[in-house]
Amino acid sequence: MSDDEQIKDTENIEDTPETTETPEEANAKAAAAAAEEVLKEEASEKKSDEVSEDPKEDLEKEIEKRDETIGLLHEQLQRQMAEFDNFRKRTQKEKSEMFDMGATDILKKLLPIVDNFERGFNTIPEGEEKTQFAIGMDMVYKQMVKMLEDCKVTPIEALGKEFDPVFHNAVSHVEKDDVGENIIVEEYEKGYMYGDTVLRHSMVIVAN
Repeated sequence: MSDDEQIKDTENIEDTPETTETPEEANAKAAAAAAEEVLKEEASEKKSDEVSEDPKEDLEKEIEKRDETIGLLHEQLQRQMAEFDNFRKRTQKEKSEMFDMGATDILKKLLPIVDNFERGFNTIPEGEEKTQFAIGMDMVYKQMVKMLEDCKVTPIEALGKEFDPVFHNAVSHVEKDDVGENIIVEEYEKGYMYGDTVLRHSMVIVAN
């Protein structure tokens, strides 16, 4: 071998890094590789456990969850509808009560006008019932009575009836042997009903 070839081999030996590892390092690498394989297997098994092997069972679970959600939403909807219906009824009742209160106040103010018409008829002299003035008064009176009837205002029966404090207000008592006790013998002021409500009590005189 020439001197130049010996020098070249020497340079190659000096440039090559030392790659020899000890038995301990080799064992450590092998242990690390084995541990990594174990971790991979465990992760794979865990993933397999999470996913059911039976697609039908998964589908049934999904349907069950969906049905449960639908049931809850349906229950909430029914509850909200019931609450809204109660609110609507309560609002309608309040509006009706407010309307009745307003109507009652107006109707009460109209009743004295009807009373005055009736008192006026009682003062018309005999023989003048057919005058234009009397006829005109009678037409207006009947128109007002018709309007009250359309508003569900009706007179309370009193004369000859037994006294009832729900409908009647006794202003005095008189001795009357020809009528029964607690019977109304005279009506001082006519009472009226507004539907099922007493708009104004009858002012009456009652026999003892």
